[in-house]
Parts: sequence; C-alpha cells; structure tokens
Amino acid sequence: MSSASSRATNVIGAHALANRALADQALAASRAWVEQFVVSHNLCPFAGREVTRQTIRYVAVSAHDWHETLDALIGECRRLDEDAALETTLLVLSDGVNDFDDYLDLLGVAEALFEEQGYEGVYQLASFHPDYCFDGVEEDDPANYTNRSPWPMLHLLREDAIAKALTHYPDPEAIPERNAAAMTALGGEALAATLAALTRAGEQGQ
Repeated sequence: MSSASSRATNVIGAHALANRALADQALAASRAWVEQFVVSHNLCPFAGREVTRQTIRYVAVSAHDWHETLDALIGECRRLDEDAALETTLLVLSDGVNDFDDYLDLLGVAEALFEEQGYEGVYQLASFHPDYCFDGVEEDDPANYTNRSPWPMLHLLREDAIAKALTHYPDPEAIPERNAAAMTALGGEALAATLAALTRAGEQGQ
C-alpha cells in the first residue's frame, strides 16, 4: 500500500453517506486531534511515527445502526489482517453515540464481538469520546482529556506493534500517570478550549 492510500479517509455505511458533510467534518477534526494534540503532547508512544509514515487510516461510520457500525469495525479488522503496511485505524463515529453512556454500551458490544471473532489479543480496541470520563474520576478532572476526542471513535491498534513500541519507551507502565499529569498541568479550561477548536476543524471556512 502506498502512503497516500494508507492515509486515505473513507466514509462508509448508508447512514454516514446520507450526511456526508458531517462525516467529513468528523474525519477532519479527528485527524487534526491526532496530529495537533495527541502527537504534540506525546500521549501515545508511536503516534508521531505513524503520522510521519502516513500509516493511519481514518474511517467514518454512523452509530445510528449498530449492525452497520459493528460490520464496519470487523471490516477494518480484516483490512488490517490483509495489509501489513497499515498500522492503525481510527473508526470515527460521526453520529449516533453523542451521549457517553450510549457510547459505552456500544463499546461493550464491540468488545464482545471482538472476542467472538477471535480478534482479542490480536488488536487492541481503544476508546475515545468528547465526554470521556474514567471510572471513579470527576467529570471536570483534566486527566479525562487523555481519552477525550472531538468525535466518538473506536481505535484499532495492532497488539504486536504496541508491544514492540513499548520496548523502546522508558518506563511504559508510567505512561498513563505521566499523561494525566501533563493534562492536569495544562488545566481543564485550556483543554476544553483546545478540544472545541479541534472539533470545529473541517467546517466551512476553517
């Protein structure tokens, strides 16, 4: 796969295609978040490398129809199975799970499907949402911004790639704590403003 095709964005499913403008905006905002927030704050040990190599695939699908959403998820797993040059996929949920509790319900079904399809341990399913809140953490705690993204998404990562990257990363067990400390240092007000600006990325005139 060429770097251009690895980087290609896609809108799939009847519901997302019916609102293509929203799906395109969700993709643009998600890419901006990865490149301008995740990489700049080093929240992921290998995100910067994959941005440079253009091996991140961005796909938008609606979550109004969970069957459509889950079909897209497994389809992306199969794409990763077939294409070793593709490192990771962000499945951006352009609408349908704006409520965080609804998103968590979908995530639970997706995780069960992962196990059923034999993908547990092959790919990691990471979760991100604009209102992400860790269990036992206050909603306004800046640490939540380590998993807050402009749009809800399901992030597929290769387990073997994660393990390989972490072997070259100092004290990988402390990554969550370091990330939380970095977000706390930035402060909730500044983080909220940054996320709002990234959410608007892709709008007409941006």
